[in-house]
Amino acid sequence: FFFFFFFFQAEDGIRDRSPSRGLGDVYKRQVSTQSTWDYYSQENMDIDLLHPDPVEEARKNKLKRLVQSPNSYFLDVRCPKCNQIVVVFSHAQTVIKCAECDDILCVPTGGKCKLETGVGFRRKHY
Repeated sequence: FFFFFFFFQAEDGIRDRSPSRGLGDVYKRQVSTQSTWDYYSQENMDIDLLHPDPVEEARKNKLKRLVQSPNSYFLDVRCPKCNQIVVVFSHAQTVIKCAECDDILCVPTGGKCKLETGVGFRRKHY
């Protein structure tokens, strides 16, 4: 019978002759020529993160904005015939009709819904 014994040495550094000091010591030994505050000053930054351009932020994807915000909202839509107000989601995926006169108020496109001509609306602010 042959028996093979395998001995594995622990890799936690306990049995090493010169224990590792970790990466913290490497970074502590580096000499900095400028302070951290000078590095992040306005001259070194490409954009101003405290005051982003609203036009540029609106053009970005909703997930790529500095503060993530949705593109969708709710609308108060007024029927031109009976003046009934209906709350409509901006990206509605079904045809929205007036509850009283059964007139079509908006039709879906693929993104934002298209309001019919003569329909009044206002954006709801939460």
